[in-house]
Amino acid sequence: MKTVALLNAVATGQVSAREMCDAALARIEATEPRINAFTAQTVQRARAEADAVDAKRLRGEVLPLLAGLPYAVKNLFDIEGMTTLAGSKVNRGLPPAKSDAVLVQRMKASGAVLVGALNMDEYAYGFTTENTHYGATHNPHDLTRIAGGSSGGSGAAVAALQVPVALGSDTNGSIRVPASLCGVWGLKPTFGRLSRRGSFPFVHSIDHLGPFGDSVEALALSYDAMQGADPLDPGCQATHAQLIEGSLDAGTKGLRIGILGGWFHDNASPPARSVATLAAKTLGATEVVKWPDAGLGRAAAFIISASEGGSLHLKNLRVRAKDFEPLSVDRFIAGALQPAEWTIRAQRFRRIYRDCVNSLFEEWDLLIAPATPVCAPVIGSETIDIGGVKHPARPSMGLLTQPVSFAGCPVVAAPMWPEGTGGMPIGVQLIAAPWREDICLHAAKVLQDAGVAQLKEPAL
Repeated sequence: MKTVALLNAVATGQVSAREMCDAALARIEATEPRINAFTAQTVQRARAEADAVDAKRLRGEVLPLLAGLPYAVKNLFDIEGMTTLAGSKVNRGLPPAKSDAVLVQRMKASGAVLVGALNMDEYAYGFTTENTHYGATHNPHDLTRIAGGSSGGSGAAVAALQVPVALGSDTNGSIRVPASLCGVWGLKPTFGRLSRRGSFPFVHSIDHLGPFGDSVEALALSYDAMQGADPLDPGCQATHAQLIEGSLDAGTKGLRIGILGGWFHDNASPPARSVATLAAKTLGATEVVKWPDAGLGRAAAFIISASEGGSLHLKNLRVRAKDFEPLSVDRFIAGALQPAEWTIRAQRFRRIYRDCVNSLFEEWDLLIAPATPVCAPVIGSETIDIGGVKHPARPSMGLLTQPVSFAGCPVVAAPMWPEGTGGMPIGVQLIAAPWREDICLHAAKVLQDAGVAQLKEPAL
């Protein structure tokens, strides 16, 4: 049962929130041994939250926006009473969180039911969720393949129908890559739109938080529930909520829509190009647009990510390097050793880069690009093939996402199913100017209504 039907069933009493919660827990139990999306389940809490929703309905109270909706969060979100692992071994010794992350608080206030914490790349530094400490998360559409990362558990949990909504983070592509590879919907909001308070950071100056969902409605509803100013989070620049509710069917008539060429064409396989072409055709886009300095943007994002990430973990790298993820520890150490001048120059370039990207949206309202160069590689792959050229597999999954998040633009990743991938999905990015999540979601709804982008049930 997808999000809207689930919420309607709970609201009308066709099914209780407790029954919906127990159904989600049963689905997790049945599929989790093959998927490995969860690092912990919050069974007692989930049932208590579901019972609270049912009690409200029985008292005749107006139910909140997400009443009875099961969801889970990437394990870098604080959950009261649990240690925030952030995919690591090092964090196991930290005390339990004293309170929920702000976005978890807002989801709870909206009636959503938290069922657990989800697997990820250690400290969000990766694109594959091949986590040495907690095991690799498997793609529900082919268990031999990666789920993407770093929010791989979040993407896989929605794709496996364990939960209709999950929360993740996106610094260089960590929502959009798993959404693309797992065939689910993902929203990376504008940088600074949602509060990050109570989440374990990767790169303070680039981190975003956002939802995965089984439908565009799931994204819009959960996004609305999490919006709002947070004066205690200096990184949250939103002063008020700009709700999508009631406008999701606004469509794209009158919008200036283009398809990104250059970098986004050259670094995409034929199936990835085909999803962008199909989305463009559906939305009436014909003109090819060049994104300014995409390669330089990606390079600067790498420099800043390595520097801030390495600096954040420097103390533990000095004394506990052996306890770090083997796939990322060398990059953390290298980042900590980078000259400060590199980072300063990259941040200065970022300001120029952002201005150039923003000027692009003076002429365009929405831009279309593939979300990943290829479909999900087999777990353990060291290279991927793009146009006959071998690229290192793990960093290259972010080739098409990093230039966009570095500019802070909002993006919806829409799940599409091209030919030539053996039935595996590749997502398309719907990109708008900062603070225009509404445009991304309106376009996503058009693709969903046309049947071009959709969730498919895995053969588990």
